[in-house]
Amino acid sequence: MSEKRKANRAPLDIYLNKYMGGVPYMTRAADISQEGVSLSRLIEPQHDARRVGLQFQLPGSEEIIYAEGEVVREWKELGRKEQSGVRFTLLTERHRKMIDAYVDRHTNGN
Repeated sequence: MSEKRKANRAPLDIYLNKYMGGVPYMTRAADISQEGVSLSRLIEPQHDARRVGLQFQLPGSEEIIYAEGEVVREWKELGRKEQSGVRFTLLTERHRKMIDAYVDRHTNGN
């Protein structure tokens, strides 16, 4: 299997809001990179939405990050919930730097 990911990914086990059609649904993150985040579906309905809004806090931070993204991959692993990969399409520079610092801390052993 070839590795398609270009960016370092850091583990991220948090719950977050995923907005589809303006409605928030709770989802769970598995990992994050400078480019996007992997999510596990929890209570959201079946949908064809490709564009989503995200609202979350990184561990150790009080600041809420708001982002927009595009679902670029969906899969289901044996015995697990459905998962998706969301690529960030809109993120403030401040929030991008927060994510970059988080990923760097958790992938470079700092």
